[in-house]
Amino acid sequence: MVRIPPTPDLNGYTALLSELKERIRAARLRSAIAVNQELILLYWSIGSDILVRQATEGWGARVIDRLGEDLRRAFPEMTGLSGRNLKYMRAFAEAYPDREIVQQVVARLPWGHNVRLVEAVKDPAERLWYARQAIEHGWSRNILVHQIESGLYHRQGKAITNFERTLPAPQSELARELVKDPYSFDFLALGPDMSERELERSLLDHLRLLILELGKGFAFVGSQYPLEVGGQDYYLDLLFYHLRLRCFVVLELKIEEFKPEFAGKMNFYLSAVDDQLRHETDGPSIGIILCKGKNAVVVEYALRDSAKPMGVAEYRLSPSLPSQLQGNLPTAEELAREFSLMSAVKLRIEIERELRLLLQARGRGIGSIGIGPMLQEVERDGITLEGVGEFEVALQAMNQASHSLDVDPDAAEQAIEVGTRLLETLKRLNSH
Repeated sequence: MVRIPPTPDLNGYTALLSELKERIRAARLRSAIAVNQELILLYWSIGSDILVRQATEGWGARVIDRLGEDLRRAFPEMTGLSGRNLKYMRAFAEAYPDREIVQQVVARLPWGHNVRLVEAVKDPAERLWYARQAIEHGWSRNILVHQIESGLYHRQGKAITNFERTLPAPQSELARELVKDPYSFDFLALGPDMSERELERSLLDHLRLLILELGKGFAFVGSQYPLEVGGQDYYLDLLFYHLRLRCFVVLELKIEEFKPEFAGKMNFYLSAVDDQLRHETDGPSIGIILCKGKNAVVVEYALRDSAKPMGVAEYRLSPSLPSQLQGNLPTAEELAREFSLMSAVKLRIEIERELRLLLQARGRGIGSIGIGPMLQEVERDGITLEGVGEFEVALQAMNQASHSLDVDPDAAEQAIEVGTRLLETLKRLNSH
């Protein structure tokens, strides 16, 4: 008779399971990357040899085709040895004469990505920039092509901002790189007479594409996000939390040319977000004003004396979705996995907001304390919240997500489940 061992300590077992799964995933990823790097380096060396023979012995296309046929006969199990692919290898070696660059950067991309880069981008610096961005953001081949065709290299970091003056050095540089000008909303089909609400609703209907255009790290918090200031209600068009900058990002949409008063309103919003939503470990909140057009001199004057970090950029629309993106974007399920941290971040923000409302309704001055201390204040007021012990474990995962740290998908899912129950309890208490 097989004796079933006793159930291990839940917390210890869960932590070990998460660690082992992460270790296995990392090992499998390293193995796949190593195989890909060897293949890309092989293709580069073949291309380099062909270049040398062309220069010294005058090889032409027929010789390359013959070489491909002979190699395929010798290695029938290998794909990628056709005459056409050998010509790509030659172009690849010609585009990247430095083997070290190949080894350190482009060998980390699949061969299909590299072929598209060599075909579509002729400037070496621009090509290397797209390669690095594709690695950092995990772009598929179709997304890479879309970013090239939308001119992302020439748009990235081009918005007019005051970040250099209003943010500390490391954060200001990263923030400036993240803000584009113009933003490409080619996926929207809107007429010239659209309203700001129609623009906002259309962006929400295409939230996955909006996040793709905004860039990696943007976690969606809400639209028409409510803030109460001095007994009056105000609503933010779009509110995000950036996982790398560790700060809130307010997006305001305007269907007209930039006006100086837009900066004043954004300054007001950022002050309210910093006071009501920002955690003590968060960076200063950032504002991005998206307009139909702008006068650069007017924008410079409007931002010059503002104490809050903000940028101004234009957006452009197109009547149809680019064909290479149709049917090739990630599904809702795939995106949920890719941006699993977003739900945890949003949930943490909502729980903190409900806790503040609960304590403020009881006349408690709480300043800028975090969720943990607020839960202790609630207990001191004699309010018993079920599952607080479970939530303390879940809060660790939420805090990791808010600070751009990797969180095991199972741990994130469990944190969301526990946090959702607590949020529903808090909302019921606040509604009475």
